[in-house]
Amino acid sequence: MLADKLEPFLKRYEELNSLLSDSDIINDIEKMTSLSKEQKNLEPIVSKAKEYLKTLESIEENKALLNDYELGELAKEELKILEELKPKLEEELKILLLPKDPNDERNIFLEIRAGTGGDEASLFVGDLVKAYARYAENRNYKLEIVSSSEGSVGGFKEIIMLVKGIGAYSRLKYEGGTHRVQRVPQTESQGRVHTSAITVAVMPEVDDIEIQINPNDLKIDVMRSSGHGGQSVNTTDSAVRITHIPTGIVVVNQDGKSQHKNKESAMKVLKARLYEMQESERLAKESEARKSQVGSGDRSERIRTYNFPQNRISDHRINLTLYRLDSIMQDGLFDEIIEPLIAHYQAESLQEQNL
Repeated sequence: MLADKLEPFLKRYEELNSLLSDSDIINDIEKMTSLSKEQKNLEPIVSKAKEYLKTLESIEENKALLNDYELGELAKEELKILEELKPKLEEELKILLLPKDPNDERNIFLEIRAGTGGDEASLFVGDLVKAYARYAENRNYKLEIVSSSEGSVGGFKEIIMLVKGIGAYSRLKYEGGTHRVQRVPQTESQGRVHTSAITVAVMPEVDDIEIQINPNDLKIDVMRSSGHGGQSVNTTDSAVRITHIPTGIVVVNQDGKSQHKNKESAMKVLKARLYEMQESERLAKESEARKSQVGSGDRSERIRTYNFPQNRISDHRINLTLYRLDSIMQDGLFDEIIEPLIAHYQAESLQEQNL
């Protein structure tokens, strides 16, 4: 019974209320912060649970009044409203009861690389970066370019961006994979449609305490930043290349003028990649159903096609096709795809959890 599943959350919330008024807890800032965060996380389900239990109680009260001469008709009308509300509250509670992805509230790194298609792939990376920037603006996220390598005719061969904002990972975690673009390149004189591909990796930003790296496992090289054709961009050794010897992961950062800042940014990306590797290994040990719910960000999976001649965008995971590609790219309206994706994975999770 759903009401029984809600009881532990209500009891824990009341327990937290008591703990947070305890003088010993108040004087322990670390404990106070931890318990306050737990309480805040419980607030949505507790609020909805109280509304649901009150609705159940009101339904029983009105049923008892149905045969009352004076209040029977009023109870009947009230009962109709309450019984329509009950299933809606149940669905909302089932979503709130789903296991939370621990990364959902984190900032994320978006790593976008040109794949097959040469210059056209690099140009599309640039277009997608602009579209994501507009999406970030729409949701009041902050976007920072961590590192980039420009394409020879524009766009980017590779770019890493940090997206900052509460829930950034929860919204963008489904973007990981291969994105295919079909359009007529600017260099195509005969108007033929070409197909190219880029890859997107989504990595949560992690705290230092979560990923600890042995300095002896790192090989750090410094060099002069280079631009198109390998020419030196500045005269100081500000570019940094970090190699994590055990895994072979290499991170290069040359965007900043400060070697220290480039090294700091490169280390953050390295930690995110190592965390992503750990998460992938963990998910590989779990069921295929669970992997699909979390969204593994597998770069080899073709997730979406952008067909410009037909103004069509298709997400292959949920068989969604929209003929609004121009608006979605121009205005960053990715929620038109992200919302159905979230609903799809929630439905799968509900089925697995038998909720």
